[in-house]
Amino acid sequence: MAKQKKIYLVDVTNRDGVQTSRLGLAKLQKTMINIYLNDMGVCQSEFGFPVTRHETNYINANLGLARMGVLKPIMLSGWIRAIKGDVEKACKMTKVENLNLSISTSDQMINGKFQGKYTKKDVIKEMTEAVYTARKLGVKYVGVNAEDASRTHLDYLIKFSRAAKKAGAERIRYCDTLGYDDPFTIYERVKLLAEEVKLPIELHCHNDLGMVVACSVAGAKAAIDAGVDAYINTTVNGMGERAGNADLVSVILAIKYSSGFGGKYVLDERVKLSHAWKIAKYASYAFGVPIPINQPGVGANAFAHESGIHADGALKDRRNYELYDFEELGRGEPEIIDTGRQITAGEYSGIKGFRNVYDKLEVKFKDEKDAAKILELVRYANVHTQRPLIDDELRFIAKYPEIARKIFTMAP
Repeated sequence: MAKQKKIYLVDVTNRDGVQTSRLGLAKLQKTMINIYLNDMGVCQSEFGFPVTRHETNYINANLGLARMGVLKPIMLSGWIRAIKGDVEKACKMTKVENLNLSISTSDQMINGKFQGKYTKKDVIKEMTEAVYTARKLGVKYVGVNAEDASRTHLDYLIKFSRAAKKAGAERIRYCDTLGYDDPFTIYERVKLLAEEVKLPIELHCHNDLGMVVACSVAGAKAAIDAGVDAYINTTVNGMGERAGNADLVSVILAIKYSSGFGGKYVLDERVKLSHAWKIAKYASYAFGVPIPINQPGVGANAFAHESGIHADGALKDRRNYELYDFEELGRGEPEIIDTGRQITAGEYSGIKGFRNVYDKLEVKFKDEKDAAKILELVRYANVHTQRPLIDDELRFIAKYPEIARKIFTMAP
C-alpha cells in the first residue's frame, strides 16, 4: 500500500516576512522565531540569506544551534538566486546544508525584469547549473523556486521543473508571487505540474487579492491528489511583502478544521497548534505590529461573542459558534501585568538591576565574572533589538552566551 502523502509547513518569516517594507527583525529575534518554530513542530524554516554579509554570523550561529541539538529536528534552509556564483558564495560564507534556489520563469519577468539578459532557455541553463553546483559542493537538500509560476505558461513550467529534477532538485516551489491565482486555478495548475514532474510541490502564495490561505491549501490539495507530498510556505501573523504571505496559524486551522480537509488530508503530525498563541504574540512584539482583532485563532475577538443569539448559543454549547477550542491554541491563561515597581535589563543596566531581573527568572551564575559577561551581552542585545528583552530572550543569552555573542557581532 502506498504511503499516505502529507502536508508539511515551511515557515518563511525569517526570509520573506522580514522583507516586509518598513519592518524587520533583529538577528536575536530571528533566532527566537526559529526556536519557537522548532518547538511548534514546523518541519522547516527558511531562515535567511547566506550570501548577505550581515546575515553570515546569524546563519552560522543558528547552524551551530542545530548541531548542538537546540534547533532539531527543524530543517534550516537558506534562500539564494539560482545562479552558480551565488551557490559558491553561500557555501563559502556559511555552513548552510540546505538551499532554495530561485529564478523567475514567467514571460512578464523574463522580459520585464531580465530585459534581454536571459531567454527562457537561459533561465533553465542557469538554474540547472546552480543545482549541479550545489550538489557538487555537498548541499544536502536543494529546492528550486519558480518565481511568478502562476503567470508562467504551464508547458514551460513543466519543462523547467523536469530540468530541475534531472539536475538533482528534490522539490519544486510554485510561487504565486503576486497573489494572481485563485483556489481553482492553482488547484488545476499544481495538479498537472505534480502529475507530470512527480516531485513534492511547495506552495508559496501572496495575499494581494486576499486569497493567500485559500490558494495555499488548494495547491496543497492538488499536490496530494496528484500523489506527491505538499509543503506550504507560511509566515507568523501573515507578515511579508505587500499584503503578506499565508498566516501560519490560519493555514493549520484550515487544514485541521475546514470541511474539505479535516480528517481527509493529513497535516504533519509534529505540528503543535498549542504553540500558536505564544509564537503569534512574540512575532507581534518583535515586528511591532499588533495582531488584528479578527485574526483567526489568535485575534482578540477570535472567541468573543456579543450578539444575544451568538452568546446564548456559545454558552449552551461552544460548538454552536466555535469550530475549535481556544485551549487548542495555547490560550485561556490570564495574563498578569505588573503595575508596581519594575526593574528591566537594557543597554544601560547596572549589575544590581541586572541580577534582580535574572533572579526573578531563577537563573544562577557561576560567579561575578560570569554575571558581568552576561550583562555585557544583554546590553548589546538591547542595542540590537531596540526594545526590552522578553524572558525567553534573557534566558537564551544566559544559556548560550557564545552563540548570542556571534549573533550580535557584525563587521561592515
